[in-house]
Amino acid sequence: MTDVAFIGLGAMGIAMARNIVEGGHTVVGFDTSEAAMEQHVANGGVSAPSATEAVRGAKIIITMLPIGAVVQTVLLGPPGAVENIDAGAIVIDMSTIHPSDTDDIRDGLKAHDVRMIDAPVGRTSVQAETGTLLIMAGGDSADIEEVRPVLECMGDLIIDCGGPGMGSRMKITNNLMTTVLNVLTAEVLTLGEATGLDRDLAIEVMSGTAAGLGHMSTTYPAKVLKDDLTPAFMIDLARKDLGIAIEMAEKTGVPLALAENADTVYADAQSAGRGAEDWTAIYAMMREKQIS
Repeated sequence: MTDVAFIGLGAMGIAMARNIVEGGHTVVGFDTSEAAMEQHVANGGVSAPSATEAVRGAKIIITMLPIGAVVQTVLLGPPGAVENIDAGAIVIDMSTIHPSDTDDIRDGLKAHDVRMIDAPVGRTSVQAETGTLLIMAGGDSADIEEVRPVLECMGDLIIDCGGPGMGSRMKITNNLMTTVLNVLTAEVLTLGEATGLDRDLAIEVMSGTAAGLGHMSTTYPAKVLKDDLTPAFMIDLARKDLGIAIEMAEKTGVPLALAENADTVYADAQSAGRGAEDWTAIYAMMREKQIS
């Protein structure tokens, strides 16, 4: 049994803390919401009057807070909870914050001989309830293994993301894709309906192609990730089809901001002489620009 402090008992945190309690650990919690504190106690947790008191004597301190500035204030102050954290303890920040904030917080804790793991979560509050979150852990591998029993109370997939700060960077990268895909999905379904397609039928069709299955699990492993740019589907053809969709959208009055931006990227690829390459060469092109 491990003594755990849990700071931030919001929609996700309250369930995560409960699952740690149910895993057999003592969890001293703190939140500015009185209702959240009452619920934590009802879940078998222990309440503390402040974050600085919650961390006293804890081997593991978990923060699940809204923004980096709040995490910094709570941990580093003034007054900072770090003053009451035992040397050698591990802080696990599970908030979704800017990676530069993660780095600054780690440096501040290190000055007090306190270790840190950045471990934001994937999935939603539904999985927080069931203890089946995906946890993206950034830190020393030995530290991650040390706290794994507690992490496994909250998630069923713990991924070591490759060192300090990498969990935070992985989460923002992941969220970039999901948030942009959300807009693209809305654009596509709106265009489909505007042209007379049955929405459920469109979803059924796209769920069986790269549109719904995703390029990371279909086209990329087959082509660009193997350094094979021989065309299964040429960039020239991809841009031709994209142009048709944009023209359809103009006629039906459906805004396609992402499609128009994508058209610019495909045009760049053609200008670079990649028109006859596989459409996954877009990734190769972007990597080359980054390296140069």
